[in-house]
Amino acid sequence: LAADDIHRKIEETLALGGTAIMMQGGLHPDLDICWFEEVFRGIKERYPIHIHSLSPPEIVHIARQSGLTVEETLMRLHAAGLDSLPGGGAEVLVDRVRTAISPHKIPTDTWLDVMRVAHGLGMKTTATMMFGSLDTPAERVEHLRRIRDLQDETGGFTAFIPWTFQAGNTELQAGHVPATGVDYLMLLGVSRIYLDNVPSVQASWVTQGLRMGQVALAFGANDMGSTMIEENVVAAAGVRNQCDVDEMVRLIRAAGRTPVQRDTLYREVRRY
Repeated sequence: LAADDIHRKIEETLALGGTAIMMQGGLHPDLDICWFEEVFRGIKERYPIHIHSLSPPEIVHIARQSGLTVEETLMRLHAAGLDSLPGGGAEVLVDRVRTAISPHKIPTDTWLDVMRVAHGLGMKTTATMMFGSLDTPAERVEHLRRIRDLQDETGGFTAFIPWTFQAGNTELQAGHVPATGVDYLMLLGVSRIYLDNVPSVQASWVTQGLRMGQVALAFGANDMGSTMIEENVVAAAGVRNQCDVDEMVRLIRAAGRTPVQRDTLYREVRRY
């Protein structure tokens, strides 16, 4: 995207009462750290908005493109305006699974090391899990263990966000047996019990649907996530769910909960 397009999207977000933008763009073969620094500085010079951007695979790629260490990369990006990191690219933190479904992505230890460095620099991040591809229940528990162990060490994760693999338009689509709603709710409940050191567990209504997101509030989730003004990754797999503020407030109230708008760092913005 050109800078003008990015700025236009930010202005639309602010006009709707948004407090943050999440930007991820994959592993670009030509862009080094200078491009990202320019983008982040340009945003911060113009807008009072939190930048939640660049998953661990992207950070590692930018570091390699720029001839830098991960720590040097994060320090420079943080200075340019990057506020926090999303937990994308975690999939399942077991290398057997990662090698099978995403052989070109960074291994488990590298993903964890990026988060460890970010936390050491005072940056908060989320942790995610995409399950239901080729993973086993035991491997899902191992994923949770790795997250919990790092959280014990750093305390830098603000939330854990699990969702089920969306097979549409992927090489794994043929013959894939999708995870069920029961699988998802069970994983949520186990996550809330096991990850006793992670403050929030987020319901992924973007992948599971709004009604399942609502039910998730009774199975360990305490966060419905963003209203998601624009989303392109899950949509590429053929899954499209939309929700505005009024609808989210209605769903949360109907579930017997009090809707509270929060920012990316989980500070209260507004109570409904």
